[in-house]
Amino acid sequence: MNRRTLLATALLAPALARAEGRTLRVVNAYSAGGTADVVCRILCAALGPRLGLSVVVENRPGAAGTIAAQVVARAAADSTTLLYDATAHSVNPALFGPRLPYDTRRDLLPVFLAMVTPNTLMATNAFPVQTVPELIALAKSRPAEIACATTGIGTAQHVSLELLNHMAGIGIAHVAYREMASARNDLTAGRIPLQFSNVPNTLPLLQSGQVRCIALTGPAPLDILPGVPVFADTLSGYETWEWNGFFAPANTPSGLIRDYNAALNAVIAEPPVLERLTGLGALTRANTAEEFNTFREQQITFFAGMVKTANIRID
Repeated sequence: MNRRTLLATALLAPALARAEGRTLRVVNAYSAGGTADVVCRILCAALGPRLGLSVVVENRPGAAGTIAAQVVARAAADSTTLLYDATAHSVNPALFGPRLPYDTRRDLLPVFLAMVTPNTLMATNAFPVQTVPELIALAKSRPAEIACATTGIGTAQHVSLELLNHMAGIGIAHVAYREMASARNDLTAGRIPLQFSNVPNTLPLLQSGQVRCIALTGPAPLDILPGVPVFADTLSGYETWEWNGFFAPANTPSGLIRDYNAALNAVIAEPPVLERLTGLGALTRANTAEEFNTFREQQITFFAGMVKTANIRID
């Protein structure tokens, strides 16, 4: 083992060491095959051997991630259950309000920020627009006639669309799909002209030549998407991200959270893991649980403003 691996292993506290040989259940809030599932399984496959645990990923999709979150919020605060959630986690407090069956801040403790990635706006090859200014001009000339797919109300992609509408003064119609595969199929078949997605889901479609990417929602271009500009070039300050992370039930000992955080930081530094995540366009960085908590607070605040501004509602 290298020095970094030895250090990470040495940091594991007795509480986690006593869990060796047990099963860690990671409840994934999203369906199999999507970005959150792929990244989660890459990380968990490396996490198990590092901790001496059998790690089982359990997909519990539905209701914008609240089904899985509720399962973990009610779980015992021990070493056997974690939640793997994504951007909707920080949208749901504003989206559901008092109907949310748990308290996001109180019941789910940040453990580790697994990845961030910009969103993308994809278009069919037949769509008569190449750039963001051209899209804005077309949308203004055809109010409410252009439709854009996302994977659901309140998702990072939905917020990206509403932020575009708000900042550009246009009204591209939102079409919410239940899953990425259905939206992707309708886009590639030409049944819908636009789709907000994320980088990992965009890459294979671009590489196959089935779609074009008009712009990214991050602040700067990505090497993995050469030639694709950012919305901020046209709309100053425009920026949205999709993220994934691990959470623990309330009252989980802080030492145990630090142990998992140290192990996951070591996992993303492993060359095979880093290579796979980089190839997906999933951006990783070392982070503490405290830093992830600060990030979550920033995201909750941002999305609360967007839900109000865009009048986003879920029935």
